[in-house]
Amino acid sequence: MNTTGEHMRGIADYEFIRPLGSGNHGQYFLAHRPARLPVEAAEVAVKVLAAESTEVAFRRATRELRAFASVRSAYLVAPYDAGQQDGVFYYSTEYLPGGSLAAPAAPLDRAGALRAVAHAARAVADLHGAGVVHRDVKPGNVLLHGGGARLSDLGLAHVFAEGVTITGMGPLDSVEFVDPALLLGERPRPEHDVWSLGVLLHRVVSGTGIYGTLPQDDGLLVLRRVVSTPPRLSDDLPEPVATLVRECLGADRPTAAAVAERLEGSG
Repeated sequence: MNTTGEHMRGIADYEFIRPLGSGNHGQYFLAHRPARLPVEAAEVAVKVLAAESTEVAFRRATRELRAFASVRSAYLVAPYDAGQQDGVFYYSTEYLPGGSLAAPAAPLDRAGALRAVAHAARAVADLHGAGVVHRDVKPGNVLLHGGGARLSDLGLAHVFAEGVTITGMGPLDSVEFVDPALLLGERPRPEHDVWSLGVLLHRVVSGTGIYGTLPQDDGLLVLRRVVSTPPRLSDDLPEPVATLVRECLGADRPTAAAVAERLEGSG
């Protein structure tokens, strides 16, 4: 199996410029746009999955990317292309240079952060309207631009792993945002994404997670904490935000569209 390290110069006809970071069993790269791609941008983002792509996994991943690409939304990162080389799956999307909610390229004030979460909720609502569950809403997947944010990276990690496990859900910093019901084996449903939006909102506003400080190097301990510890909201949350977070984590959750409307109304 080829590793992402062997693809530092490029993959297929994508020539890499520099790494953009890692997440969910793969690495992101900034790349020159191949001449064959019918888009205007000179640069694109490419994700290279570290897990080996069997033919079955490749077909499943390509099918899910097509479903993602078929959703027309101003709040979703545009996917361009997908393929595999030497058993390694990759796909390309538009590149947004503003960074993400996890690592903004420039300082982000509270209003800008809330707008970004609202736009992520709009993206989730558009996906749900098309029958697609994202499964990986987290700060690193909310990409920033001058007008707000777009949601990226449909959760494909499960395609390359058997079952839903801490490995299947990606790196440790992802697990905090996953509905424990998913970790315990429930089939993905829209309300699981709403849970993630609530955790995202809590993190953006308070700077802390709903489980306190999680271990950085013990996946089993993180998993145990997440599935067994009731969420605890920070005292630093202003009350309108706290109420919305509680509802997103509760039994009777609002829709993603309602989350967006309430965030936009609070501005």
